[in-house]
Amino acid sequence: MFSLSVVDHLRLNFRLTLQNYSAHAKAAERFAAAALRVKLAILVLFALATASIVLSLFRPERGYQIAAVVIAAVAFTLQVMAIAYGIEARVHSHRMLAHRLWPICERYRGLLTEIQDGLLDTAAILHRREILSEQVHAIFEQGFGVDQQAFESLRQLPPESNGEPATDAQVDHLIPATRKAG
Repeated sequence: MFSLSVVDHLRLNFRLTLQNYSAHAKAAERFAAAALRVKLAILVLFALATASIVLSLFRPERGYQIAAVVIAAVAFTLQVMAIAYGIEARVHSHRMLAHRLWPICERYRGLLTEIQDGLLDTAAILHRREILSEQVHAIFEQGFGVDQQAFESLRQLPPESNGEPATDAQVDHLIPATRKAG
């Protein structure tokens, strides 16, 4: 028979919230790095196109003019693709979700620590658990229109887990040991 205590339920929700935070933070990092590489590539291409234009002014050869047009066209195409793919919006969306999830993780950790230290009664624990659950659901109700498919896959498990959920030991590491007043 399946049995789950309130504390086990809180730990499970904390673990899932932490995994979602981690997944979105890492996705934001990856998209930000990709966005930077694209911007640098566009900048280099436009610099090369400009250099070809300047060379064509001093050496009026058709080759420099053709090179400038081709390089500028490639740079423009890369810029259009970056805009169409919405890489900047993806960075923003993942960062926004990660920033909204982190305080919830802190609240879960605080609640679990207070339970461990024996500072809360059952009614207070249940009330705070419901509040945290509502806050997490409110974050995900907003949707993720820019990249819904990636959102759904990323929020399942963190990339560093190789498909495995966080272990109890990993969660225990995040919750300080009970401090008993002596």
